[in-house]
Amino acid sequence: MRTDTEMMDLILQIAESLQVEVVALSGSRADTHSLRDQFQDYDVVYIVENLEDLISDLSWLDQFGKRIIEQEVSLGHRHLYLMLFEDGNRIDLTLCPKEHIQEWVDSEAGFTVLVDENSLFESYSPSPQRFWISPASETDFEKTCNEFWWVSAYVVKGICRKQVIYATDHLYVICQQELLKVLAWQVARDRGVVDIGKNYKYLFQYLPTEKEKEFSALLDFSSIEKITQSLLTTIQLFHQEAQYLAQKMGFKYEKEVAEKMIEYAKERLN
Repeated sequence: MRTDTEMMDLILQIAESLQVEVVALSGSRADTHSLRDQFQDYDVVYIVENLEDLISDLSWLDQFGKRIIEQEVSLGHRHLYLMLFEDGNRIDLTLCPKEHIQEWVDSEAGFTVLVDENSLFESYSPSPQRFWISPASETDFEKTCNEFWWVSAYVVKGICRKQVIYATDHLYVICQQELLKVLAWQVARDRGVVDIGKNYKYLFQYLPTEKEKEFSALLDFSSIEKITQSLLTTIQLFHQEAQYLAQKMGFKYEKEVAEKMIEYAKERLN
């Protein structure tokens, strides 16, 4: 596996050969809090003038190495080339026209400029607050509670119909994300605005160890029985944590609605 130094030298050498004006690094490698390991991507942007020329003949990408798999993605005015190489390294390379630098900056939580001879980035700054969370408003809290209990009924329906994918999707993508939001609001209530990271990856650094264990135990979706167990535990945990937050923040909590939804689930799943 090529070393960090070898990869960074290669990225800069190719940029120079293509006459790229600006090179910047974003993602986990630009985040001092991120775990350092072999799975870190190189999230790189080349700010270019000749975008159409570069995308019309992509043979220059071969200079990065032999690829196992790749994806090409268009986002706004940007083109992304996601490349996993045979040695295990991965580069997510963005080509961005220089007149649309702001579009790229707005999509990133932070970045480090590596090359900028003409100071094009001088007037731009990263927005690290992208994954920060503030204390909840009562309206936000009410919406989260309503969403959680409403969607929990979809999970019940999916379980009863033995629709594993449907039930799992609603449980993890919606219900458990609302639970994570409530936990994040608990942290924000005690600490103010905090960086919880993309997909809540830093959240449990701020919480007691048992909280992470409790949440991790919810993530077995290997069978209808396990999904059922996960849902029943998730709704009890949400009920507990939402009540705690409401009490601390002085918010109204629809306890009667919650208890009726818990009973609704238990009647149909037990």
